[in-house]
Amino acid sequence: MPKPELKPNAKPVLDGTIVGLYLVPSGTAGSGKWILRFVSPTSGKRRKMGLGSYPTTTIRDARTKAFEARGVIDNGRDPLDARRDRDRARARLAAVPTFEKAARLHHADKAEGFRNRKHIDQWINTLEQYVFPRIGKKLVNALGPADFAACLKPIWLLKPDTASRIKQRCDAVMNWAAASGYIVASPVGVVDKLLPKQPGKRDRVAHQPALPWRDLPSFVSDILHPRMPNATRDMLELLILTASRSGELRQMQWNEIDFSNAIWTVPAARMKAKVIHRVPLTRRGIEILESRLEKSETGEGLVFPSRNNTPIGDMALTKFLRDNEVMSDTPGRIATAHGFRSSFRDWASENGYSRDVAERALAHTVKNAVEAAYHRTDLIDQRRVMMLAWEAFCLGA
Repeated sequence: MPKPELKPNAKPVLDGTIVGLYLVPSGTAGSGKWILRFVSPTSGKRRKMGLGSYPTTTIRDARTKAFEARGVIDNGRDPLDARRDRDRARARLAAVPTFEKAARLHHADKAEGFRNRKHIDQWINTLEQYVFPRIGKKLVNALGPADFAACLKPIWLLKPDTASRIKQRCDAVMNWAAASGYIVASPVGVVDKLLPKQPGKRDRVAHQPALPWRDLPSFVSDILHPRMPNATRDMLELLILTASRSGELRQMQWNEIDFSNAIWTVPAARMKAKVIHRVPLTRRGIEILESRLEKSETGEGLVFPSRNNTPIGDMALTKFLRDNEVMSDTPGRIATAHGFRSSFRDWASENGYSRDVAERALAHTVKNAVEAAYHRTDLIDQRRVMMLAWEAFCLGA
């Protein structure tokens, strides 16, 4: 096709080389626009596709574009739909975020699902400390396994639990990026292949320092009982007798106590496993609670309130154990309040109580799904017998 001489608003000029390719003159002499007329293979409708303005788009360029569009049609697609999809893809790529931006967007989306503010802050704080300084400014579609391995390597063996959590969070961010169309898939899953093997969980579990179970009677008689009772002493003794977590006990409410049946029902919201937990109360446990009830003005609210009528802080129990230099089974470490659960568990094993009964006393979840499906009782009657024996041992009876 020779170079056309276009008159303003003249009739379209058929190219003749590519079927449906026309040059449509504009209102200005010597200029126009290229149009490809075709029947959409998807809708069956006649359509027009602009291929550029003339003379900016040359005859050769227009034919090349028309030839490519005809190839799309031959493959059963509408070239206008294909162009729209390409434009959207380009727009998405133009909007690809940096890793830091992606992390903050994902974090904002998921924040409502966290249980408390501490978890919300921890999630992003670890990335701010270990990941953002190295790769935070890089686009997510430019990141590969080696980038994440470089972030994790300094703490991979030194802080394996922290490193594993950070890896999970990075993977969550990159999966969000994949779901948003910025990348095809997260590259974090294969990071382990670039790093040394971490020690097994059993090798790195940090157990809470615990008072050896055989020392409990002397601890109760020599440290807890000699002085006048107070909130801290009562709370610690009740914590030992119920083998409960300090958070469950420090927030104990009077309406959770059934004195008639000697049962303390801990609501699911306060339990680690988010399941209601019934605790059989022993004679000494009831005695402690009755003495606390006599001191209560209303018999409502917290059993162990602070001066501000809020739960007593965990540090109260820690300070008591430190002040009295209650040594644990870990050399050089003071016993912890949580460690008394371990003392109870060791006692239960040494005295022949079944694993199932002891684990239920500690409100541990059954990890085996099949086993859990058949365990629909909390064995409270069997646990009551065990806890009465535990109390008798602790009190030296």
